[in-house]
Amino acid sequence: MASSSGTKDDVGPSRTPSRRLSKVPTRLVDFPGDENPAVDSEVVPSSLASIAPILRVANEIQKENERVAYLCRFLAFEKAHLMDPNSSGRGVRQFKTFLLHKLEKEEEETKHKLARNDPKEILLYYQQYYDKNVREGEYTKKPEEMARVCQIATVLYEVLKTVVPSNQIDSETKRIAEEVVKKRDQYAHYNILPLYAVGVKPAIMELSEIKAALHALRNVDNLPKPRIRFPVTGPDDHTTVPTERVRPVNDILDWLSAIFGFQSSDFFGKETLESNCILVLNSWDMKKGNVENQREHLILLLANIDGRRRNSGDYTQLANSTVKQLGDKIFKNYRSWCKYLHRESNFRFQRDTENQQLQLIFIALYLLIWGEASNIRFMPECLCYIFHHMANEVYGILYSNAGPVIGETYQNEARHEEYFLSNVITPIFKVLYKEAKRNKGGKASHTSWRNYDDLNEYFWSDKCFSSLGWPMNPKSDFFRHSDATPPADEAMFIVAWSPSGSILNFFDADVFRSVLTIFITSAFLNFLQATLDIVLSFNAWKSLKITQIVRYLLKFVMAAFWVVVLPICYFSSLQNPTGLVRFFSSWVGDWSDQSFYNYAVALYLLPNMLAAVVFVLPPLRRTMERSNYRVVTLLMWWAQPKLYVGRGMHEDMFSLLKYTLFWIMLLISKLAFSYFVEISPLVEPTKVILEISIDNYQWHEFFPNVTHNIGVVIAIWAPIVLVYFMDAQIWYAIFSTLFGGIRGAFSHLGEIRTLGMLRSRFESVPSAFSERLMPALDKDAKEKDEDSSVVRKNIANFSQVWNHFINSMREEDLISNRDRNLLLVPSRSSNVSIIQWPPFLLASKIPIALDMAKDFKGKDDEDLFRKIRADDYMYSAVIECYETLRDIINGLLEDEADKMIVKKICFEVDESIEKQEFLNHFRMSGLPSLSERLEKFLTLLLSDEEESENYQPETAIINVLQDIMEIITQDVMVNGHEILESVHRQNLNAQNVKKEQRFEKINIYLTEDKSWKEKVVRLHLLLTVKESAINVPQNLEARRRITFFANSLFMNMPRAPEVRNMLSFSVLTPYYKEEVLYTEEELNKENEDGISTLFYLQKIYPDEWTNFINRIHDPKNELSDKDKSDLLRQWVSYRGQTLSRTVRGMMYYRKALELQCFLELAGDNAIFGGFQTLESNDKDDKVFRDRAQAMADLKFTYVVSCQVYGAQKQSKDPRDKSCYNSILKLMTTEKSLRVAYIDTREDTVNERTQKVHYSVLIKGGETLDEEIYRIKLPGPPTEIGEGKPENQNHAIIFTRGEALQTIDMNQDNYFEEAFKMRNVLEELSKNRRGARKPTILGLREHIFTGSVSSLAWFMSNQETSFVTIGQRILANPLRVRFHYGHPDIFDRIFHITRGGISKASRIINLSEDIFAGYNSTLRGGFITHHEYIQVGKGRDVGMNQISLFEAKVASGNGEQTLSRDVYRLGRRFDFYRMLSFYFTTVGFYFSSMVTVLTVYLFLYGRLYMVMSGIEKEILENPTIHQSKALEEALATQSVFQLGLLLVLPMVMEIGLEKGFRTALGDLIIMLLQMASVFFTFQLGTKVHYYGRTILHGGSKYRATGRGFVVFHAKFADNYRLYSRSHFVKGLELSILLIVYEVYGESYRSSRLYLFITFSMWFLVASWLFAPFVFNPSGFDWQKTVDDWTDWKRWMGNRGGIGISPDKSWESWWDEEQEHLKHTNIRGRVLEILLAFRFFIYQYGIVYHLDIAHHSKSFLVYGLSWGVMVTALLVLKMVSMGRRRFGTDFQLMFRILKALLFLGFMSVMTVLFVVCGLTISDLFAAILAFLPTGWAIILIGQASRVLLKHIGLWESIKELARAYEYIMGLIIFMPTAILSWFPFVSEFQTRLLFNQAFSRGLQISMILAGRKDKTEKTL
Repeated sequence: MASSSGTKDDVGPSRTPSRRLSKVPTRLVDFPGDENPAVDSEVVPSSLASIAPILRVANEIQKENERVAYLCRFLAFEKAHLMDPNSSGRGVRQFKTFLLHKLEKEEEETKHKLARNDPKEILLYYQQYYDKNVREGEYTKKPEEMARVCQIATVLYEVLKTVVPSNQIDSETKRIAEEVVKKRDQYAHYNILPLYAVGVKPAIMELSEIKAALHALRNVDNLPKPRIRFPVTGPDDHTTVPTERVRPVNDILDWLSAIFGFQSSDFFGKETLESNCILVLNSWDMKKGNVENQREHLILLLANIDGRRRNSGDYTQLANSTVKQLGDKIFKNYRSWCKYLHRESNFRFQRDTENQQLQLIFIALYLLIWGEASNIRFMPECLCYIFHHMANEVYGILYSNAGPVIGETYQNEARHEEYFLSNVITPIFKVLYKEAKRNKGGKASHTSWRNYDDLNEYFWSDKCFSSLGWPMNPKSDFFRHSDATPPADEAMFIVAWSPSGSILNFFDADVFRSVLTIFITSAFLNFLQATLDIVLSFNAWKSLKITQIVRYLLKFVMAAFWVVVLPICYFSSLQNPTGLVRFFSSWVGDWSDQSFYNYAVALYLLPNMLAAVVFVLPPLRRTMERSNYRVVTLLMWWAQPKLYVGRGMHEDMFSLLKYTLFWIMLLISKLAFSYFVEISPLVEPTKVILEISIDNYQWHEFFPNVTHNIGVVIAIWAPIVLVYFMDAQIWYAIFSTLFGGIRGAFSHLGEIRTLGMLRSRFESVPSAFSERLMPALDKDAKEKDEDSSVVRKNIANFSQVWNHFINSMREEDLISNRDRNLLLVPSRSSNVSIIQWPPFLLASKIPIALDMAKDFKGKDDEDLFRKIRADDYMYSAVIECYETLRDIINGLLEDEADKMIVKKICFEVDESIEKQEFLNHFRMSGLPSLSERLEKFLTLLLSDEEESENYQPETAIINVLQDIMEIITQDVMVNGHEILESVHRQNLNAQNVKKEQRFEKINIYLTEDKSWKEKVVRLHLLLTVKESAINVPQNLEARRRITFFANSLFMNMPRAPEVRNMLSFSVLTPYYKEEVLYTEEELNKENEDGISTLFYLQKIYPDEWTNFINRIHDPKNELSDKDKSDLLRQWVSYRGQTLSRTVRGMMYYRKALELQCFLELAGDNAIFGGFQTLESNDKDDKVFRDRAQAMADLKFTYVVSCQVYGAQKQSKDPRDKSCYNSILKLMTTEKSLRVAYIDTREDTVNERTQKVHYSVLIKGGETLDEEIYRIKLPGPPTEIGEGKPENQNHAIIFTRGEALQTIDMNQDNYFEEAFKMRNVLEELSKNRRGARKPTILGLREHIFTGSVSSLAWFMSNQETSFVTIGQRILANPLRVRFHYGHPDIFDRIFHITRGGISKASRIINLSEDIFAGYNSTLRGGFITHHEYIQVGKGRDVGMNQISLFEAKVASGNGEQTLSRDVYRLGRRFDFYRMLSFYFTTVGFYFSSMVTVLTVYLFLYGRLYMVMSGIEKEILENPTIHQSKALEEALATQSVFQLGLLLVLPMVMEIGLEKGFRTALGDLIIMLLQMASVFFTFQLGTKVHYYGRTILHGGSKYRATGRGFVVFHAKFADNYRLYSRSHFVKGLELSILLIVYEVYGESYRSSRLYLFITFSMWFLVASWLFAPFVFNPSGFDWQKTVDDWTDWKRWMGNRGGIGISPDKSWESWWDEEQEHLKHTNIRGRVLEILLAFRFFIYQYGIVYHLDIAHHSKSFLVYGLSWGVMVTALLVLKMVSMGRRRFGTDFQLMFRILKALLFLGFMSVMTVLFVVCGLTISDLFAAILAFLPTGWAIILIGQASRVLLKHIGLWESIKELARAYEYIMGLIIFMPTAILSWFPFVSEFQTRLLFNQAFSRGLQISMILAGRKDKTEKTL
């Protein structure tokens, strides 16, 4: 084997075996065989990562020289052994073994090619490689190619030095190596800008704005040079003397890196050739770090801003205004922070200095800090603090050279590259990491640990300067953790309580005096608020300023003062005080004047009146809140606590007026309804009830002497009060629907809904396109009248985009080739005199015109032409056909005489038309035969296939052409023979003696011309297509996209700027482990019904499958089997929710940008010629394409954050490997795609292995990925906060531009929508009222998963209504739209300086997206919504998927309710905007919970009244008997409950965009498909998880999965998922309804009440059975039997450690109580108190048993508990007997059971015979004791620790198991019964997949698994 000395004996590993094993278990690594030679370079243990480049080079040169490749691998093996001689790293031993075996094999197999030995071989090959690739390629290869070449050359030299002794390396080889090192510095793998490349430079480096930015950054000559200090040993006395050298810097960022120690690839002090080679080997691509990343970032920012401010031209100086604009935006938050803390900003300049350079230094410094801050990027004010001090150091180094206080001299000594990371970032990160561990995985209380916001708000106080200091004091407290009824409602009630109850009584003196008590109520509410403020903020008092604490206390004192004063003043004003009133009146003596109370009220209201004044003057309030003047701060101190965020969020006057009027109208409607329907009708019955005396109770009444029947009043009014507060949500739904619909109509939504509408308006589409999607040019502005040239230019521009749009749909297989041809607009200029419209508009026009002409009986040309001109499209079609046919025949003919005949015929036609003698010279009767032959003629021209070996297409074409000319001259033309004779005579005169037939010579090669053939295709379509154009295209998705695009052109949008002037933007997609590209195995894997994913999609998308088959079988494509297989995988993946679909969609942005550059920069000839006609090999065209690509690179960047890409690369799991290969394929296919991931490597420090984490950016090379940037992190970033925002945060540093679009990996995009991106980006710079510009642009989404099933359709409609009409009204007029997820567009600079595009604190920021909107609003942002552009999005399509998603959202809303952001927004918004905010966020979920609580309160109230007998007594009163007020008031909640609230916006939006007839039809279909059942069921999901989160916390992310869901969910799966959220609650409500129906007889005659009762039963049925109704094959008998068997097995399995919940009931039951294990004492107490409600059943029912004999004694209830305890003891005995005697003492156990049975029968006999027990008592006892047992279980679960201690826990578990059996049986029985009837299963299939049936799908065949054997296959 080769070695450095050339002998085999020097092999290190053979002599140095491993002496010890790893301390951790060794992980086996499966390495494939030699069929994958790249594996050894890509699957390298993380601790040996530095040898990967050597192995990659070996693979690169393997085919060229196998021996040199072997030498490379041998060098890699030697280095691996030196790096880890003991093989202690994870996977190192396996890797070295694999590599060693490979080397042993290759040593024998590889042969020398250039020499006889290894040293000579590598020398010759190295020189040969240099000559061939490096020297010759410098001016021919692209920079990325040269980077790869230099990498290989550098590694080869390192191999050469290892194999060849140093004294044998000749000088020429050394010179070559030095040249390679120099070039290696110039060529490196780059992201967008190859900054140091020489030779062939990309076009982007030639842009003037790039040159100017580079020139400005490289202005460093006047900066003090950083110095490097290092010791040198003296030659004489061997002493060490300090020596320093100047470190060279290239630009400002280099200078900052040297001063502060930012990560960079520029290692100083490494100047020798050897050290450079080692450096390259250790970092494969000169691993660029933070400095290189931010250098490119800053250059692109400056270039884009400068380019918009300057005219295109050649310049090299950056405009000062460019730097100022960027600096102002970046440092706006920093300056605001300094003002808030009353600190002088360090972003300052000296007079007479170069401000531009210093500004750039400060900007670069901030970006470098931000780029290396890792998780601290979520703490913007912490970054401000760091920048503040570092900027001060910069200023000191440049100017003062002395410290501000102690006189310390600022040093410009260079620091090592990780100085900033280790000394500034890492200490803060460690604090975050420790706090995250205190979170205990989300189980700990939020107050027990500090999250991102807590730590960031430390820097909102100037305490950070004194305590933390700079450099930061590690003993600072920052690094230590210390454990430590509304008045309006009252007024309505008072008015209603007045004798007449009329609202006009408000002005009656007595009534008005009573109304004045609302101020006393207000005082009490203020007192309650002040008390809660103190209680709820008490834990935070340690971190509060003393001024804030004083404010809380003063607020409390003032509230207490008014609570005392106002009642005393009011009572003193009464003329005849009594009782307690007289007592209070005695305190104030003779103050009986009524006006005294009025004065007190006026004084009390004074602050509110001042607030009202400020409310109507929002600019004043905004100025006051943002002011940092101490006087203003003192004035505002009382109004609200001073915070850094939330200041000045108030809107302008016009916006304020709009949403104020909205809410005033809503509140008037709501209050009027509440008064007349809910409050007023109940007043009189309540008065009667208060006066009724009830003595005959039917149970033991504990408070029989209570007056006024207060319990009855509470039972009646409690649900009414809840309905009163909840129905505002209903009114909001109504008003938002109306206003949203009106605003949508004014926005021109739905004006083009069908292809028929499009056809009628298509003539105006090109001009609308040019007005909106094309930039305004100066020459266009001068042209006032749109002459024909302008119209043609508009159509030419439009045609380019339209044709790309149509072609993209063909590539996506949405349309067929025929549809594409019918939809395309001619993209090339032709000689046709009229506008050429798409053939689908002209379809059937020619056949109709022919029939009109044939049947025309008149003699006047004008009559015929008038009929044709009446239809513009028909006229265009006729003219185009005539002129195109003329051009085709002229081009085809070669003989001049033939051409002369055609010319004369055309002249005759033109002249006769001009003289209006056409009908006299031409016979219309011959046109049908002419049309027939023309069709044959055109068909032959288009034919590509030969019919037989003797088939001659030229002959056939000539024959048909002769027929055509014969028909024209003889049958159509009256004097046609004269033309032939005249031409014949001319030929004779010319002495042409050749005897040839006319039209025999044709240019057959013309049929191969693409442009000419397009004419033929188009003419053939015009002549042959006879059906209506309304049916083209057939595909519904294609129709939707076409109509939406056309409609959007007429909507209000900013005009598109030039590409050079548009805002630059990035797209960021977070990815974890979702599907990337389906594998063949996944496509063909069958489920339990025998259905594969491929087969399923073939049936769901039959037309698209047919189009795909036609595309891949097209002979022109010449696809191999592998290509077809890859295309098949893509076809399936593009119809799922995969990353590949998302990447394809986002890359349309780049294609659109390149096309836009073409339309702007190309001349008219190029535009009329077409973008697709440009040939890449033409030099001029190549320059043009390079320019377009350069602009696309400048404006657009796409980064996918594949968090675990590195782990997937190393993984042996097949799925992970598949994901890695698919992502790699995406990168190598889409060259502009960038992937960021978190890499974890193992480094050995002090003989200890530790993990080091990096953020890495890569791109695709030729076959593998190429690393661009590698930035070291202070620790594991994803272990601090929530996964998705952390994933986004680590990758955001690699994004570019001024805008950032966040796209999830289940989204899609469309080419035509991508073309509108520059329009929507203009919204960020558009001036609006209030001098504010948007910070987030909301975009509408199209849910593309709606066609899968009924559930998917419901979710699609619900989501569509939210992202359209819902967000439309939120943005305007309500001004409370936030960020609800992707695909919103962020003002990138605004957000990266304010905490990022999401929040990441664990648990509390579970819904991370909306917190970005909260943060943006609190920090002065402005969020808009735009509907002229859309992005595709997938949603969950299965019942369980949807429920998991709703659970995640509901839990997230629960956490939002507890968050500081919601609290601050609620406090800082004005009243009406606060209402908008509440009812559109957490209020919706709270109202949902109140809806269910209303049902509970109503039924438990009725249960109390029925069981106590009070209801019977009250009903005897005729006034009460006739009242229906209660039912009328409760009707509102039934509407909410039935899901109609969600249907309203759906109907409105569908009506707007598809027509209200369609909306009505969809509504009926949805109701028939049980949409109300689905929405009612989801109501239960929301309520359960929202309530649990509020009560116990502990919300968590729930992965829903995004696959195709048509499989049957087992009963056990549904039971586990819905048992606690739906089934338990449904059974409880059913028992309540049964008890109420059995024991109560109230309001039987009321139809409205029956409706309410029905709605409650509907709620019960939905919660109990919806999962089975919407479960595919849920009523299939065989599956039902299998489900029951599976459920019994699951119930019987024992749990334990390692047993998953889906395997055992015990494990699941234990997991279901997880929230109780970590809840606080408050949660446990509330859980126990809530469980007490189940005891009321037993207490009430036992007194109604026949055996009780109407006894009211408490002893009856006591005896019932005796029965309950006895039953539990018997069950315990049986359970213990089964465990102890069931095996060894079987006989004893049987005797025990027999005795128990005999005892039970004896007792029952005695009870029946002696005590009077009846059969009805037995059923009643079941209703009585079952809830009691459940209450015991709930209390036991909450008291788990205590019961385990006393040994009763196992008994509780067994009792719970028994209840689970009972519940499962009750729920399963209806399903089993219905499964007996086959038609039920058929009906259910129709119900679930009705949408599929309506499109001709075969879902029944899918579910049955009967595949169509005749289906087309690949």
